[in-house]
Amino acid sequence: MNTLFDKIWDAHVVQNVEDGPTQLYIDRLYAHEVTSPQAFDTLRDKGIKVFRPDHVVAMPDHNTPSDQQERIDDPVGRKQVETLAKNCAEFGIKHFAMGTKDNGIIHVVGPEKGLSLPGMTIVCGDSHTSTHGAVGALAMGIGTSEVAQVLASETILQSKPKSMRINIEGELQPGVTAKDVALYIMAQMTTSGATGYVVEYAGSTIRNMSMEGRLTLSNLSIEMGSRAGIIAPDETTFAYLKGREYAPKGEEWDKAVEYWKTLRSDDNAVFDKEVTYHAEDIAPRITYGTNPGAGIAIDGTVPTYDSVSAEEKAQLEAQLSYMQFEPGQKLEGTPVDYCFLGACTNGRIEDFRAFASIVKGKKKADSVVAWLVPGSWLVRQQIIDEGIDKILDEAGFELRLPSCSSCLAMNPDKVPAGKLSISTSNRNFVGRQGPGARTVLASPLTVAASAITGKITDPRKFL
Repeated sequence: MNTLFDKIWDAHVVQNVEDGPTQLYIDRLYAHEVTSPQAFDTLRDKGIKVFRPDHVVAMPDHNTPSDQQERIDDPVGRKQVETLAKNCAEFGIKHFAMGTKDNGIIHVVGPEKGLSLPGMTIVCGDSHTSTHGAVGALAMGIGTSEVAQVLASETILQSKPKSMRINIEGELQPGVTAKDVALYIMAQMTTSGATGYVVEYAGSTIRNMSMEGRLTLSNLSIEMGSRAGIIAPDETTFAYLKGREYAPKGEEWDKAVEYWKTLRSDDNAVFDKEVTYHAEDIAPRITYGTNPGAGIAIDGTVPTYDSVSAEEKAQLEAQLSYMQFEPGQKLEGTPVDYCFLGACTNGRIEDFRAFASIVKGKKKADSVVAWLVPGSWLVRQQIIDEGIDKILDEAGFELRLPSCSSCLAMNPDKVPAGKLSISTSNRNFVGRQGPGARTVLASPLTVAASAITGKITDPRKFL
């Protein structure tokens, strides 16, 4: 009896190397401007062509500005974006250029265009490639040398990870989103609790979750140390993918869905590890430290030193010192300087709908700088088509242009040193949003409530 992970892995084995890794066939390689230049240089140095250029899709996202996209002022970022365009032209690769309707964050664009499909193996030189597992694909982040391997051979050498199933059962309470579910799991598992595993998410909570929610959950799999996160495709998946630009059409669609319906773990499948959580235990979440697992319920308190081990105490002291928080402190009510809605974690249309549902008829706090950044040009157009842009504008918010934006300090949207940002992004590492910047991670609902009040606020107060 096989797990979903086993089924996809076994279907892509080219050969097993004795006492070594597996040669695995790759269906889709995504490339962006940061990790791909050296990989293309490797091919050029060896005189090798891209083996299957039609299986590769590239776009810039990390360095892309969100205020305008006529130019990139930073010379390093500009060179990376220009180099990607040149490499794609030279090697015959599909390239979604900055500022065009096809562009956006690579992990938002892939699923929404139907480029990421159930049963695929997908790789990218970016850790949050796990996002694409939400459609029922095996999606993994890889290193630059491995990107070169895939470009040259459409295969990769990988040791097979172990399997884990995380079941979440029950109905989420009002104000609790997929982001809160992910932050809750990380706090329970720790940021290394799934190291060496491919995680399958299952249970009634997952079955009732939207595709956007599933994409958020899969996106954050890597923050537990897992190799990938995956969700069995179902009617929600098929409805999301049907009619997408690169999804199968007509008879091919019917054949594909027939196959996709087999992509589920067998009833008696055995996992190397299995855990279960209950939806009713999950409240809106907020992080207090400098890793995504250092989080609490929004109405909870920061851990105290006597509640942790001696080893954990040193780590907690370092985190709280950087974040300028105190042990036992209640974070709700803490003033915030910046609010960020976006990233490959929460830059989809559902996230903007959620944000708008809170801020409609209200006004942004004058003390807050807010960056609202769609994950793609398609998402931005949906925001306009649905009139969400008008709700945001009336509340004092500016809708910006698609970009990774303030998720990481590789473009102009940097949080200044010492300032506190409440962010829907995926990482709150030291300096992640800018040198010396402090980050708390939260859901779109929580960020919206905080943008209105100017302080960390429980979104349930606005529901």
